[in-house]
Amino acid sequence: MHEHSIFYNLINPWFRETFGFEVPDHILNGLFILLLLTILSIILKRYILKIGRDNPTKFQSLIEVILKGLIDLMEDIIGHNMGHKFLPIVGAFAFFIFFCNISGLFFFLNPSTSNPNTTFALSITAFFLYNIQGIAKHKSRYIKQFLGPFLATAIIIFPVELVSHSVRALSFGLRLYGNMFGEHTISSFISNMLPIIA
Repeated sequence: MHEHSIFYNLINPWFRETFGFEVPDHILNGLFILLLLTILSIILKRYILKIGRDNPTKFQSLIEVILKGLIDLMEDIIGHNMGHKFLPIVGAFAFFIFFCNISGLFFFLNPSTSNPNTTFALSITAFFLYNIQGIAKHKSRYIKQFLGPFLATAIIIFPVELVSHSVRALSFGLRLYGNMFGEHTISSFISNMLPIIA
């Protein structure tokens, strides 16, 4: 039987009585992580503004190194001067996935990323985001990349490219779900073995 997180048992009795249905565990934990990240970012912003940019602390320097590394990585992959543009969405994805995965280490939480609904929601969002950005930047040239180098081969290459490109949303979601499912299976197996070893 599936064990629910602490939020499921706290919120759903009231929610069921008030609205007549329950909120799934992965949504509750995702909202908790979202709330936690929002509060942490507000506190961190106030802390950095209070100290000022002229006198950075070691913690502020660590955050700047992480952000600079993320921006440099994005500029290597996406292109020059594009890191700052996409930092908010890529950073939001990175922190949300990281904190969801870390929440799986606590016995009373059930991470959102261990549910395929969450991983596919993230992958479909990323899929639409980069396609919309590609169309906005390259216009008709974005569609031409699916046709191949020669117009004569376009009738063969276009369906193949379209399918291979569309499968990326499925691939992103399955990879994240598979990683989290494997991690939770191994960690629960090891935690169940610990009383035997001790």
